[in-house]
Amino acid sequence: MSKRLLALLAVAALPLSAAGGWSDTFLGYRTGSQFREPGIDGTLTKNILQLGHASGWAYGSNFFNVDMLMSDRNDPTADGSTGADEVYVVYRGSLSLGKVTGKDLAFGPVRDVSITGGFDFNSKDNAFASRKRFLVLGPTLHFAVAKGFWDLSLFASHEQNHNGIVGKAVDFKTAAMLSTAWGIPFQMGSVGAEFKGYANYIAAKGKDGFGADTKPETLANLSLLFDLTPLVGGKGKIYAGPGFEYWNNKFGGANNDGPAPATNRRVTAPMVQLQVHF
Repeated sequence: MSKRLLALLAVAALPLSAAGGWSDTFLGYRTGSQFREPGIDGTLTKNILQLGHASGWAYGSNFFNVDMLMSDRNDPTADGSTGADEVYVVYRGSLSLGKVTGKDLAFGPVRDVSITGGFDFNSKDNAFASRKRFLVLGPTLHFAVAKGFWDLSLFASHEQNHNGIVGKAVDFKTAAMLSTAWGIPFQMGSVGAEFKGYANYIAAKGKDGFGADTKPETLANLSLLFDLTPLVGGKGKIYAGPGFEYWNNKFGGANNDGPAPATNRRVTAPMVQLQVHF
């Protein structure tokens, strides 16, 4: 599986000089005070810097994102000196089967079908010291929407990680993953806006580093962004607005929503955010 995935990513990452190329690169910032982390009883503030890039070429598309997450002291570093820092990287490359074969694969509300592969990578300097290595591969349905995009993917996913509490590397079982992403622009009177986000459901993936059975995990990140470009001018686009993160059974650990100390509560975190697109 890994050789096929590497081959797919090599194809998906071909230069964008091919006909039909497009790209969108942006810097973002978001913050909120209601984030949660397993092992911590209570909420914490995170400031998140983001670099994102989406692009298309003759036979597919690419998406790359880096989040730099900075927690307050409620989520401390391993030595407890300050709030923990985390880097989280995501890449997805899609190869259009319709464009490769030259056939119209549209059916019902679906305009095309792709094969998508990619990876997640993270590193965090808290006591748990996660080092996530995550691979996905599977089909993607691209829905026909009037503007923007809406995709739905069914992946086989495989995660390797590290549990610094017990000093153990963890190789989870391959698990099914249902993933959707969307970006729908619209007008609110004279103001341009976009509803965008993603949602992932990952089935149970065996036992974690503590030997406990994992649970199905759901993560959703939603944004309503307003185009502020007319107010500030310039060649790029500036968006700002509210966001919301929902995370159930975070990292596959069972929620513990009972009386304190409740160390794995469901995450329901409102955010404010800013994006500058080039």
